[in-house]
Amino acid sequence: MPLTELRAALADAVDRLERAGVPNSDVDAELLAAHILNTNRGGVQAAVASGRHLSDDEALSLAKAIERRAEREPLQHITGLAPFRYLELEVGPGVFIPRPETEIVTQAALDYLRSVKAESGTVVVDFCTGSGAIALALATERPELHVYGVEKSAEAYAYAERNKTKLGARNLTLHLGDVAGAFPEFDSTVSLVISNPPYIPVAATPRDIEVRKFDPALALYGGEDGLDVIRDLSETSKRILKPGGPLIIEHGELQGAAIRALLMHDGWSDAETHPDLTGRDRFTVAYKRIS
Repeated sequence: MPLTELRAALADAVDRLERAGVPNSDVDAELLAAHILNTNRGGVQAAVASGRHLSDDEALSLAKAIERRAEREPLQHITGLAPFRYLELEVGPGVFIPRPETEIVTQAALDYLRSVKAESGTVVVDFCTGSGAIALALATERPELHVYGVEKSAEAYAYAERNKTKLGARNLTLHLGDVAGAFPEFDSTVSLVISNPPYIPVAATPRDIEVRKFDPALALYGGEDGLDVIRDLSETSKRILKPGGPLIIEHGELQGAAIRALLMHDGWSDAETHPDLTGRDRFTVAYKRIS
């Protein structure tokens, strides 16, 4: 039986994914092939150009991976990895998959820390850390910081621990716990708080099938109006931040006004909502008042 040509296998894969309605089917097919062949997307393209054939085991593994993706299982669950800024994070069932939009929110935190010339030992807190994406980006890109990541889900926390170990982030401390009442020892000592909390109203249905079927509910839904965890963030962050310190909250594109109103009612100053690269409202920043 002749071996399967990689070019033909990829063409079949793209066709299967397109019929299943998977966006960017050609990219996903190449990334899954890269996972199977232990290379990167460029390596797959080079292999196609050189006329590479797949062994029977490789062809079977690729076919199984493509079928999982056609069932709309996230690409990151199949490969077990998710890129985030300069990092490659372990992810899977039970943890929220970090999105490119959150990289913009993380950059806002880095820009602020740069603007105030944050010194060694500066304390930053990432609530609802999930896989540790934001916390690890801050800890690895600014090694002089002391970053704390807080996660309520034991499943997600396990991924954050693995990623911390994998990346050797000694300046990151992880806590398994809730936002409400966190860090009583940190009153007025934290320089910045950042969070990508659950913010979808419980009655809403996420647009993306992958989110709806595979992301954990604990990471998605924030109560009747989606703002329950954000209320806790406001209260806890106002207590632990230094006067003048920012709270940065990622949220849905239609929630900016409601979150600004919530924060201003709670006594924050200068609440402002910022867009992502698509122009959609993505995160709000507010500052603890200086008495």
